[in-house]
Amino acid sequence: MPKMRIRDAATHLGVSDDTLRRWIDRGLLQADLDSSGRKVVDGYEVAMVARDQAAPPGLPTGTTSSARNRFVGLVTDIRMDSVMAQVELQCGPFRVVSLMSSEAVRELGLELGSAAVATTKATHVVVEVAHEAGDQ
Repeated sequence: MPKMRIRDAATHLGVSDDTLRRWIDRGLLQADLDSSGRKVVDGYEVAMVARDQAAPPGLPTGTTSSARNRFVGLVTDIRMDSVMAQVELQCGPFRVVSLMSSEAVRELGLELGSAAVATTKATHVVVEVAHEAGDQ
């Protein structure tokens, strides 16, 4: 399993280095030392903590859907002309942008600050990874 430095793991978890060190002290994560003597944590273990700690807002009352990729957030920008609109939501740490008809924006009653749910149902998802220099 890939090992991550404390700083990088903390960034992925959205906490400070100190908070991550406290979690290690409490046993939430196990830490090892790398070949340079720096404290590192298992990347998969960090992913599992991230998943367990995730607490996205629930769907609005009365809303059901078969989609599993839902992002609950708030409308932060609407750019609209007579036919099309671009709606931006802030869903936790994620910015989600949707293109839809201006008619749909009006029918949904979207306005700045509205609570909304962005749902994706796609067969094509791009996954990227960063490589250290020389690893490619």
